[in-house]
Amino acid sequence: MNKNLIEFDMAVGREKPVTIFTQENACPFCDTDHLTDIIDRDGTIILLRNKYNVLKGTEQFVLIEGDACQSDMPAYSRAHMHRLIRFGIHHWLRLKNSGEYADVIFFKNFGPLSGGTIRHPHMQYIAFPALTEPLTVQPEEFSGPVIYEQGQVKMTVSEQPHIGFWEFNLIATAQDSATIDTLADYIQLGTDYLTHHFHKRCNSYNIFFYEREGTIYVKLTPRFATPPIYIGYNLRVRPSNYQDAIAELHHIYGTSPFA
Repeated sequence: MNKNLIEFDMAVGREKPVTIFTQENACPFCDTDHLTDIIDRDGTIILLRNKYNVLKGTEQFVLIEGDACQSDMPAYSRAHMHRLIRFGIHHWLRLKNSGEYADVIFFKNFGPLSGGTIRHPHMQYIAFPALTEPLTVQPEEFSGPVIYEQGQVKMTVSEQPHIGFWEFNLIATAQDSATIDTLADYIQLGTDYLTHHFHKRCNSYNIFFYEREGTIYVKLTPRFATPPIYIGYNLRVRPSNYQDAIAELHHIYGTSPFA
């Protein structure tokens, strides 16, 4: 059993602002004049330390994606999306390779079922100075029929999802600028599909980044209620029509959307 158990600081958690369910509360990421502990920025893209470090024993960071509070990745210009993913991966790998941490995770929450509290588009890093056991990802969780492939980037739908039901994957076998830009294109396409075409009840998703031996893996996961048999028994569930997603994506975006 994985023995990494992280304590959530409830006192800090109660102080966190919540804007994901209502627009009545002030958005802290819109008030850029009062942001503190800024580490780097590229125009409206800002990296800073998380003011609400709720996970004890970790260091948390926030990557604000831009200044449009009610926007999200599908609406970004292609140039902004490229800059964002280049910036995000650069700082993630910088933290991972700094020698200061056992591991650093990079992810995005979007929507009320994603686990996030702030509507303003952002991503997060959590740096672990120490871990009881290494964080693991199984290669088979990214395997499945290929939806798109361009250069060093491949998009698949999971035959063996980490949890289920639906999981879409991106695999980048290089880290040069052209490959990262292609990765950004497919992240944008994937988030557009999930939020505009996938399912009428899908209003939330997560993006998870992984890196192993020079390959970057990205998992795009639409969020619904977690299957109870996974919660209770660790049984993963795969939809019977998972291959249909390939035909639908090809119908909507074509067979070579960025060629």
